[in-house]
Amino acid sequence: MKPTERAGGSVDTKKGAGKNIDTLDGKSAASTELTLTFDDNRFASIVLGQYDQNIARIERRLGVSAHANGNRVIIKGSLDASENARRVLETLYSRVKMGQHVTVGDVDGVIEESVLQGSLFPRESEPADRSQFDQIGTRKRGPVRARNAAQDQYLRALKRYELVFAEGPAGTGKTWLAVGHAVSLLEQGVVERLVLSRPAVEAGERLGFLPGDMREKVDPYLRPIFDALHDFMEGRHVERGLQTGMIEVAPLAFMRGRTLTNACVLLDEAQNTTSMQMKMFLTRLGEGSRMIVNGDPTQTDLPPGQKSGLREAVRLTRDVEGVGHIVFAEGDVVRHDLVRRIVAAYESASKRPEAEST
Repeated sequence: MKPTERAGGSVDTKKGAGKNIDTLDGKSAASTELTLTFDDNRFASIVLGQYDQNIARIERRLGVSAHANGNRVIIKGSLDASENARRVLETLYSRVKMGQHVTVGDVDGVIEESVLQGSLFPRESEPADRSQFDQIGTRKRGPVRARNAAQDQYLRALKRYELVFAEGPAGTGKTWLAVGHAVSLLEQGVVERLVLSRPAVEAGERLGFLPGDMREKVDPYLRPIFDALHDFMEGRHVERGLQTGMIEVAPLAFMRGRTLTNACVLLDEAQNTTSMQMKMFLTRLGEGSRMIVNGDPTQTDLPPGQKSGLREAVRLTRDVEGVGHIVFAEGDVVRHDLVRRIVAAYESASKRPEAEST
C-alpha cells in the first residue's frame, strides 16, 4: 500500500484480517496498524521523549500499542485509537519543528485535543468545526495552548467576557492561565495595568504579625500569582512593573472605594471572600477593565457558618449578560497524575455519609 504523505512524514495503514480488539464502549473493532515515519531524526527523538516516555504516555492514555525505532513509529490498536495516536504524534512533531518545547503536560494536552477532534458527537456548547484548543501568548513564554476542553472554554471565556468566574480544584490551571491572559492583554495594550488581589485569610494556621512594607506583608499570600507572573514575564519587567505601578499587588481589603479603569483585575482564592467583600470587589469594575475571579469552593478557610462570597456571586450572576462561568472538575487537573487522583479521592470522600468518614 502506498504511504499517504503527512506533515513531517508519511503514514502507512494496514487493517488486521479478522482480528478484533475491545474498545472502551464494550464493542469490538478491527485492529489497525499504522506506520508513521518522521523526516528528521532529531525532531523525532524530542517527540518520542526521553526513553520514549511520551510514547508510553500515549499508549496508556489511548489504549494503543506503539513501538518506536529511530524515526519510525508503529501503532497498533482500534481504528479510532490508532488515528488519535497518529494525530497526537503529528501535532507534537509540528510543534517541535516550530521550536516549541514538548513536556508531559503538552502530550496530555494534545491527546485531549485529538480525542475532541475525533469525536463524532462534540459537546453541544462546542462549535462543530473546532479543530484545536485555544491559546494565549506572551513575549517570554510564547504560545501556550489549553490542555483540555475545560481550559479551552476558560481561555475563550476570558477573551469574550469582561467578567469571568472560574471554579474548580487546585491544579487545573485557573490562576496560571488567568495571569498569562492578563500579561498578554498588557503586552497588547488592551489594558494599562494589572491588579492582583487575594483575601488575606490564613489556611488553618496562625501566622502572627508579618513585618515589612505592604508588598512584603502580602507576598506570602500572593506567591502563586508572583510565580505565574515570572513564568510569563521577564523578572526585570515584573520588578519594573511593580515599581511603576503597572503591576499592583493589594489585599482585597484595600480595594474599597476604588474604581479600576483600563486594568485587568484578578481575584484569586475567591472562596475565602465574604458576601460583602465580593460585592465590594465586583463593583470596582471600571471602564475598559476586565475581571477574573478564581476559587475552589471545596477549600474555604472562612470561619464555620460564614457564607462564601464566591458561591453567592456565581449563583446571583448566573443569568447576568456579559458574565462568563467556567467550572473545572477533578479530571481537569493538569499538575500531575497523582494530584488528579488525590483530588478525586477527596471529592469521593466528601460525597460519603459523614459517619463513614469518621
